[in-house]
Amino acid sequence: MTDLSRTELKRKIKTILVERLKLDREADSIGDDEALFGPEGLGLDSIDALELVLGVEQELGVKIDNEEVGLEALASVSRLAEFAIAKRPELVSS
Repeated sequence: MTDLSRTELKRKIKTILVERLKLDREADSIGDDEALFGPEGLGLDSIDALELVLGVEQELGVKIDNEEVGLEALASVSRLAEFAIAKRPELVSS
């Protein structure tokens, strides 16, 4: 997967969230900066985090190496997109 715009990458991440975690929500209804964890956001838990990490690795080819990195990268769709781009710049078109 290459030559996506940042917007398309965020849409892909939202689709991963909805499909992998079986969220009862449309992908487009997830805000780019909405918290993924905690009651003020999507309310994901640690099991969801594991599934999301697996989905990101399989679908985007981006590995989240440890919990500390994951806490920062999985804060929101925007943060996850920026993390993915930093790891694999070829994901997005210049």
